[in-house]
Amino acid sequence: MKNTLRSAFALVILCVATPAVRAQNPYASKLNVVTSAMPMLNIGPDARMGGMANAGVAASVDANALYWNPAKLAWVGQGNAMGGLAYTPWLRALVPDVELMFANAVFGVGKRGGLGVGLRYFSLGDITFRDENGNEQGTFRPYEVAVDVAYALQLNKNWSAGISLRGALSDLTQGQVVGGLQTKAATTVASDVSFFYQGNTFNMEDGQKGQWTGGVTLSNLGAKVKYTESGSSDFIPTNLRAGAGFNWTLDKYNRFTLLTDVNKLLVPTRPVRDLQDIDEDGDRSEIIAGKDDQVSVMQGMIQSFDPSSKPDGTAELLREFMFNVGGEYWYDEKFAVRGGYQHEDATKGNRRYFTMGFGIKYSLIQLDFAYLFPADQTVRSPLQNTLRFSALLDLNQLLK
Repeated sequence: MKNTLRSAFALVILCVATPAVRAQNPYASKLNVVTSAMPMLNIGPDARMGGMANAGVAASVDANALYWNPAKLAWVGQGNAMGGLAYTPWLRALVPDVELMFANAVFGVGKRGGLGVGLRYFSLGDITFRDENGNEQGTFRPYEVAVDVAYALQLNKNWSAGISLRGALSDLTQGQVVGGLQTKAATTVASDVSFFYQGNTFNMEDGQKGQWTGGVTLSNLGAKVKYTESGSSDFIPTNLRAGAGFNWTLDKYNRFTLLTDVNKLLVPTRPVRDLQDIDEDGDRSEIIAGKDDQVSVMQGMIQSFDPSSKPDGTAELLREFMFNVGGEYWYDEKFAVRGGYQHEDATKGNRRYFTMGFGIKYSLIQLDFAYLFPADQTVRSPLQNTLRFSALLDLNQLLK
């Protein structure tokens, strides 16, 4: 049963790797991706950040801050309201009907606060289920959905803090019997805790202005989930994201933003087990490298930073950090061009790709588009040629 669910997770996670050869430690070059249930919770939903390789924790405030860093909602402004819509056809290199949809709205609350609500829906498309003998059991449409509510407050003129509450549901098997076990939809409640720094604007040469930003978000902090009553539990993708940015205003028409993020999944790494010594349940055997990953959520978060829990030690811990860099140029606050790069180690998923995008803002609406292509064109990636679409709405003008 667990192997079946891991296969479903793999479809969503997109872990296609081409490991590099490393010497000395026998586990240094082995694929060992950190996996979780509900990986949809860590897929960036909007095209603006998608065009900058998802370097979003320290980006300027918009309606999609609800996902990237809820603390930014404190700077929406009293009486202001913004909305966001996003659509991403996912995994088009593999399947024709997997898609991610996102809708949200954010509001300024008082002089120092902000409130946001959002909905995410991820469809895995039409999948034909079969029993152990290969007989068709029907065609179903597995999906995952999450509902978010967030609040943020300015702590002073530069800092804000935010917290969000999330209910999530993952229905991958549509109640089918798998391996003799009755499956069910997995549900959980999780939260985000975040901080955002917005520095004072300072003068530069030739009338130019600069501003530093920064942020940190601990997201998807919640209970493990189960897809059967008697089966084992799986971690959700608890993630730590930290980043910094610089806003550079050349004149009243030209503005640049540079961003960088670092991500770390706070999920324990799978150990290496002796497959020749499998227990009676068929899923447990002696650990020969690393530590047991069947632990509590809090212990799993701590263990995710413990080098001794990794088969390859400190070197493997360092490989579990993912890096994102991106940039954005605005002309007259009406037209934007974006680019970025994401780096993930080959043994941890190998999601290395470049992104580019553009945005057009007119009156009450901003339309954003982003395109993703693999950094290594010699390796076929299920993420290649991914195109994203999203819109930001000025709800104040829309509701007038």
